Amino acid sequence: MPVFLIERRYVDQFEATAEIADEVNRINGEEGVQWLYSFLSKDKRKSYCLYDAPTEEAILQAARRAGLPADVIIEVSDKVSPDGSLSPL
Repeated sequence: MPVFLIERRYVDQFEATAEIADEVNRINGEEGVQWLYSFLSKDKRKSYCLYDAPTEEAILQAARRAGLPADVIIEVSDKVSPDGSLSPL
């Protein structure tokens, strides 16, 4: 399944909770996407999320339903390690 990196820009600081995560995971499951993990910027106004998803449109649909931004979506294919080696995702 393709892997996507999503940049989300929030108007206010984002506060993660178990309830929010549960709802996002439920919606994602219904749309056929899987949230792998996210990084949150220090100011809590951006997140960078890694997702397995069949298509970019599936990510956009899940984001709309969850009320989350999906400002930039990039399909990624490989991980580059500090030694310069590549490994497929």
